[in-house]
Amino acid sequence: MTLTLLDWRRRVAALYAAARTATDPEAGWRLWRDGRDELFASHPDSPLDDAARAAFSGLPFAPYDPALRFEARLEAAAAQRLEVPTATDGVVPFERIGAVTLGELGTVDVWWLDSYGGGVFVPLRDGTAGQGTYGGGRYLLDTVKGADLGGGEGRLVVDLNFAYHPSCAYDPRWSCPLAPEGNRLTAPVAAGEQLPPGGWY
Repeated sequence: MTLTLLDWRRRVAALYAAARTATDPEAGWRLWRDGRDELFASHPDSPLDDAARAAFSGLPFAPYDPALRFEARLEAAAAQRLEVPTATDGVVPFERIGAVTLGELGTVDVWWLDSYGGGVFVPLRDGTAGQGTYGGGRYLLDTVKGADLGGGEGRLVVDLNFAYHPSCAYDPRWSCPLAPEGNRLTAPVAAGEQLPPGGWY
């Protein structure tokens, strides 16, 4: 952990805080997108290498679709432990704490990072994986890194327009937990971050 990485996390958390408090969800999403573009273009901990930064003109996103924003109730699900081996952080443990239903798209598992500090983690691999989006899937929520859109008692705001690629999509030096079976949907989710032509890596 470096102070520049701490700064990255602070800025990401501030972007999500701005999105949570925006009176219009799409306006909050635009603030978040603009902030991510700035971080990717200029921050020392951007996952883009120097060559990719030089050619960078913004992360490609599908247009905002308000029908893909859900305030979903956390539903009961059988306990399950997931231990994800990574190259940099050893084995990362997760516990399934429930599931959320995303309209007609289906249900995905909600995980708790079961190590110091903890945090909610919701990855997603949908029918666009390997075509318009990263083959390993995208992230919807990762509260240990500030990716939190809020929610009322017993609920989580899950806005598929905020789906973003993990750092390993841009540079194979990064190691990222990917979507397990309960976080895979066969339907395509035409929202969120997309792969640019040719990809970043």
